[in-house]
Amino acid sequence: MFPYQDPARPADDRVRDLLARMTLPEKAGLLFHAPVAVTPDGGFVEEQAGPLPTAPTTEVLRDRHVRCLSLMAPVPAGPLARWHNEIQRLAAGSRLGIPVLVSSDPRHSANENPLTSVPSGGCSRWPEPLGFGALADDDTVRSFAEVVRAEYTAVGIRLALHPMADLASEPRWCRTAGTFGADPDVVARLAAAYVEGLQGRELGPESVAAMVKHWPGAGPQAGGEDAHFPGGKDQVYPDGRYAQHREVFRPALRAGAAAVMPYYGRPVGVPGLAGVGFAFDREVIAGQLRRDESFDGLVCTDFGLLTDVTLPDGSVWPARAWGAEHLDVAGRVLRLLDAGVDQFGGEWCPDVVVGLVESGRVPEARIDESAGRVLALMVRLGLFENPYVDEAHAVATVGRADFTAAGADAQRRSMVLLSGSLPLEPGIRLYVEGIDPEVAGRYASIVDSPTEADAALVRIGTPYEPRHRLPDAFFHQGRLDLPEDRREHLPALAATVPTIVDVFLDRAAVLPELAEHAATLLADFGAADDAVLDVVFGHATAEGRLPIELPSSMAAVEAHPEDRPGGTADPLFPLGHTARAPESPDARLPQGPGKGLE
Repeated sequence: MFPYQDPARPADDRVRDLLARMTLPEKAGLLFHAPVAVTPDGGFVEEQAGPLPTAPTTEVLRDRHVRCLSLMAPVPAGPLARWHNEIQRLAAGSRLGIPVLVSSDPRHSANENPLTSVPSGGCSRWPEPLGFGALADDDTVRSFAEVVRAEYTAVGIRLALHPMADLASEPRWCRTAGTFGADPDVVARLAAAYVEGLQGRELGPESVAAMVKHWPGAGPQAGGEDAHFPGGKDQVYPDGRYAQHREVFRPALRAGAAAVMPYYGRPVGVPGLAGVGFAFDREVIAGQLRRDESFDGLVCTDFGLLTDVTLPDGSVWPARAWGAEHLDVAGRVLRLLDAGVDQFGGEWCPDVVVGLVESGRVPEARIDESAGRVLALMVRLGLFENPYVDEAHAVATVGRADFTAAGADAQRRSMVLLSGSLPLEPGIRLYVEGIDPEVAGRYASIVDSPTEADAALVRIGTPYEPRHRLPDAFFHQGRLDLPEDRREHLPALAATVPTIVDVFLDRAAVLPELAEHAATLLADFGAADDAVLDVVFGHATAEGRLPIELPSSMAAVEAHPEDRPGGTADPLFPLGHTARAPESPDARLPQGPGKGLE
């Protein structure tokens, strides 16, 4: 046993001993956080297999000394556990036997954007974080995060690239579903509870480390466009609320968050800042985060700040080096290290760091500082003692029945009754759109035409303007109002039969036509059909309150300051709204064949 592998020694001593034994290339490898794919049976992927860049697994581990891998694949528990153990065996055979720290974007919700989340791979399904914002309950979030911890640790994921502590202040922002909403107090409380649930009372061998993002607050995107793309690089503060966005992170940092991820955005007109992407700004990282918040954990950039990506169609997705586009890769690395960053997310080019040290542009002591933070996290997580997982335990844990039931309960509870009343009576004649008729048939008699129905139930998503090229197409951006065909069809349907409309809110929506014509308007935040039907038919109650505001018009959205949480002119439904009357029985919708709404 090497001294750095002795768990009886203080963590700081173990890290110092290991750093003293490491070569410069080995240290440099620790500064990179590479995305990797996995085959369905748990095999390594050595070539890019999809539209998004992934690293060649064996090469980055064996030859480039990378030890932080972000898992991009929705692989079932058994194969994923086997893959994890194989990468740990490969790492154990290296000169110093440094283990691998595996991370993941969220895996427990309905979001299908591979740049911001990962399909579950069998994990229990819960509402989006925005749904937890609708419940605004610390204990529910803490319990959810404990389930995430159990399922992640079972397959070897020990670093969560979440939660988001961003304020959803710009109604058009496509990342809203991943936030806890627009109420600063709620967001701050729930982000801290999430960290506590992932990490436990203290960071240790049973923990999943939390990487809170996106410091110092994504959300006030100019025109609502996201900073993944050049057209959304600017974050603006017409209401002067930069400090409010930053302060929401404080409870999560005080809860002991192990890591922080800054956002891509370039702040415009903020005194004291350099007008470059947050990760490139020394005042934002070394100053406001490390100096002012006393944060000494790991800082990892959001993915893709260094290198451009050539997409399958031959187009180039530029590195998100906003304000530093003129710098080459080495210049960007130098600027990020000077700002106080430790790791480069989504990249695997440690030779650039080696070159900067060998040319005298970066002292090796600076590399030791960041490599030491990575090693310290691995030590605290107990990876040097036992990095392996038990495949049978993984299969038995991921998607466990009680976890799945708790997730389904949260889906139901988080829904918001926006207008009208519930429930429907079982057995009525029901016309459905956007919902599985087979599932609905367990609750009512399904008919093919609205003219034959006692009521209609329609599920729709939040309106958006489709982008037709990758990776833009993964993001729901642009206008929030219904397209013309929907504006015509849904009121016409409601004129034919009493209609319940359920809207999956992954960001704000402008829905005055539905508020006017629908008999009942519901919002969900990622709910299965049976969860929605349980609420509609009275088997469960929609307990949520709107965690974001629903504006009355696009004109109100466009006039709204991007950094102000809520406060559009004359909102259709304000922040915190619910039509539920908790102390009085709900009025009932159609009771049976031939009965309409009063």
